[in-house]
Amino acid sequence: MSTKDASPLRRNYYSVRSGKRASAQGFSLADFKRFFSAAFDRMEEQGLFQEWFGYTCIDAGEILGRAGPDLELFVFRKLRRQDLWPLREKLGAYSEDDLFDVVEFLFDHASEGVDGTHHTYNDCGWHYTTFNASAGRESFRSQVNELLIDYASGFELSPAGEILTLANDDFAPLLVAHVPHEDKRNVTERVAAAKLKYRRRSLSERKDAVRDLADVLEYLRPEVKKALKSKDESELFQLANNFGIRHHNKDQKTDYDESIWLSWMFYHYLASIHACLRLVEKGKGTL
Repeated sequence: MSTKDASPLRRNYYSVRSGKRASAQGFSLADFKRFFSAAFDRMEEQGLFQEWFGYTCIDAGEILGRAGPDLELFVFRKLRRQDLWPLREKLGAYSEDDLFDVVEFLFDHASEGVDGTHHTYNDCGWHYTTFNASAGRESFRSQVNELLIDYASGFELSPAGEILTLANDDFAPLLVAHVPHEDKRNVTERVAAAKLKYRRRSLSERKDAVRDLADVLEYLRPEVKKALKSKDESELFQLANNFGIRHHNKDQKTDYDESIWLSWMFYHYLASIHACLRLVEKGKGTL
């Protein structure tokens, strides 16, 4: 993962670090809406939405974008949700799900103006005719991530345009750590997919993520046996089986609090995979 794509980190400033002020909690939804509204205004002024949503010219009037004349209908078609547009008019009633949907929608329809004309009369502004979607999405993502990091427990907009949870600072290094294995299909790519599922917040996807990591560990079992004592190796593989993650039988525990235990199991398995692979490498003399 490049430095540009790394998850943003929260920073505590002097008064918090010195113990003179308690660490602030994340912004409320109401506060986040205020910040996002200001950011949307700024990005609209930058022309990030001209290609799709058009613009208003003091001389020519309304200039349509690729979305056509009815933006409310266009948003409804894309999101299958009504009462989300115009954004400034509807923002106050947004739920968190509404707002996150709109953020991802705007990411998809952001583009940076490359060429056009600068209409100076009455400070009308730039009217672009050619656009760079990749640059526009990266600009949108950068500006929105400055806000998402401080909302609630912390979020980020991924390079693919998905809003994901930020890891607790203690676990963040584990989420970005390289998985030292040559098998991309069965190990490294599957671990990467599990991380993505976990960060999407859905309990069903988090359960899938834990199952995927348990499957990776099972795939690595022949290598792991060489690095662990038989008792340790056996206990390592019992966790998912006991909690109704991988197999399904009447003796499994199914009444656990998934929101708590799935998080613990995910990081347990992810850390176990890293530890086992490094023990294997150490045994081979490659560390």
